[in-house]
Amino acid sequence: MAREHRALNPLIAAADERTRRLLAGFLARQHGRGGIALVARITGLDRNTIARGRRELRQPSRSSGRIRLPGAGGQRVEKKAQRS
Repeated sequence: MAREHRALNPLIAAADERTRRLLAGFLARQHGRGGIALVARITGLDRNTIARGRRELRQPSRSSGRIRLPGAGGQRVEKKAQRS
């Protein structure tokens, strides 16, 4: 398990959110039964994130160039500073 951890985590850490989910979902699917739990232990990703990645792999790609939907995520620092 430690060998897998050392091999996968630099790749997982370098990926953006969507790519990380897809990669984890792919690895879980390759392991078959128990794959989600195994990948969760190795990567530290949440089981729901890995399951979502598996679901997204089955759907056709809808690339708009964005990672998150418009309005998702935290507020910009500039906006927070204006309120103070």
